[in-house]
Amino acid sequence: MHDISKLKDIASQVRRDIVRMVHACQSGHPGGSLGCTDFLVALYFDAMERKEGFDMTGKGEDVFYLSNGHISPVFYSVLAHAGYFGKSELASFRKLNSRLQGHPTTHEHLPGVRIASGSLGQGMSVAIGHAAGKKLNKDPHLVFSLHGDGELQEGQNWEAIMYAAHNRVDNLIATVDYNGQQIDGPTSKVLSLGNLRTKLEAFGWKVLEVENGNDMEEILNVLDEAKLSAGKGQPIGILLKTGMGYGVDYMMGSHAWHGKAPNDEQLAKALDQLEETLGDY
Repeated sequence: MHDISKLKDIASQVRRDIVRMVHACQSGHPGGSLGCTDFLVALYFDAMERKEGFDMTGKGEDVFYLSNGHISPVFYSVLAHAGYFGKSELASFRKLNSRLQGHPTTHEHLPGVRIASGSLGQGMSVAIGHAAGKKLNKDPHLVFSLHGDGELQEGQNWEAIMYAAHNRVDNLIATVDYNGQQIDGPTSKVLSLGNLRTKLEAFGWKVLEVENGNDMEEILNVLDEAKLSAGKGQPIGILLKTGMGYGVDYMMGSHAWHGKAPNDEQLAKALDQLEETLGDY
């Protein structure tokens, strides 16, 4: 059974972490982070099989790759709440010599981070590589990944998508944050993606959709279905329809908050809307 109440409490606290982290350094990406909070909480605290500790091989456990690395605030907060490092370290976000850089890096040796993902469009290839490696090593566990919808404008993704289907990489569950926004505006105006479901299916993928990517129960149900679909000859794609800036009314649905920090007044307004459930760092 899924503990929906517990997961919602974690998500609320993660959202508080996000706005506080970005405000403290006056830099970062709150919009996509807030939109993907529910998904990453569902993934790390319910869907993935994780072992104690962290090693780069990920042998004997499910692993996750964040491709759209600019949403590092939500990634760092979830990792901290999941026990990969202390929550107090969140206060060092984007500071000099911090392990919590604006985009995740591997040379900082931060537990939970397997690739540097500042450059967009590369995470799909890496996730497929790890999934193929698990197959070679007879490891039955899954590889999960997350990608921005605007990120799919990078051509490397489509080579990787074609490769995964051709090689039956069916232990991969790749999720697209389908919020329709990117740094310069709506994806439909910057470079339209067309019908992503049709495209992925044409490439040979099994596609599932989360109509409300900020509804915890719906996310969990689709993740359950995705896991049951693994091992059946097709890579699995999830189209996660989230709201940019979800949870903070003045950020919701606007590309303006892709990479903008709230001021003191805006922070206070955001925190009034987000319940402190687990204690601020």
